[in-house]
Amino acid sequence: MSSRNLKIAVQRSGRLSEATIGLLKKCDIGFDNGHGKLRSRAFNFPLEILFLRDDDIPRYVEDGVADCGVVGENVLAEAESKLPVAEKLGFGQCRLAIAVPRGSGIARASDLDRKRIATSYPRLLSKFLGELGLNVDIHSISGSVEIAPGVGLSDAICDLVSSGSTLFSNGLEEIETIMESEAVLAVRPELPEGVDRLFESLCFRIKAVNEARKNKYILLNAPDNKLAEIERLIPGMKSPTVMPLAKDGWSSIHSVIAEESHWDVVEQLKAAGAEGILVISIDQMVR
Repeated sequence: MSSRNLKIAVQRSGRLSEATIGLLKKCDIGFDNGHGKLRSRAFNFPLEILFLRDDDIPRYVEDGVADCGVVGENVLAEAESKLPVAEKLGFGQCRLAIAVPRGSGIARASDLDRKRIATSYPRLLSKFLGELGLNVDIHSISGSVEIAPGVGLSDAICDLVSSGSTLFSNGLEEIETIMESEAVLAVRPELPEGVDRLFESLCFRIKAVNEARKNKYILLNAPDNKLAEIERLIPGMKSPTVMPLAKDGWSSIHSVIAEESHWDVVEQLKAAGAEGILVISIDQMVR
């Protein structure tokens, strides 16, 4: 095993911070992430966590200060980073979009020619507009981009959007999406011997947690004459587990179902004669 810990850079605060900490803890990695802490060592896994600004994470990984980092795809793209992405993490989904004041008369990207746009993503915006052949005045600012049109700084903005509520509350509407983004685990191209095995172990845990998040564990009782129909509804990873109950003519069935459709499946199971249906969240799942 490595003579040193694996080092991971995570967002100190912001939209990815809480979800990243939650992911590591679901991987059964315990650490202290007290307020204002910039560095922490895990209690039960050879991991060191560095709490950084999200914009700094790609450079810290590229320079070898950290071995890997959790960062938004948008940040990697804006930094023009070539870091390999080891895992997409399934949280932090958002889009980089252009928005304009409602009633502005600007309906599409082509209407932005010779207009002013405020953004924290000047490289991505410039590339997008350049491909359209538009001549636009880009104002690069950090934070509170959505207020720029209201104070007369710009005619439009380019910013990250998740629910769209912030745009709505500031009288803005989306007209164009530049890119879709989510949190990813980026990694140095060549990890030192030993550290590479620690990284593989971390990825194994993350995959197990993410796989579990997509599925539910289901337990139910069913009459034996309905088993074939019910087994077709919940095939499981290979096949459901069927065990006879003490009550003659009945069996208990255990299986795994997709989280996104589990309510539909439960309704079908109930209609097929299943009783005592329990649906349970899963912490980790290894196929």
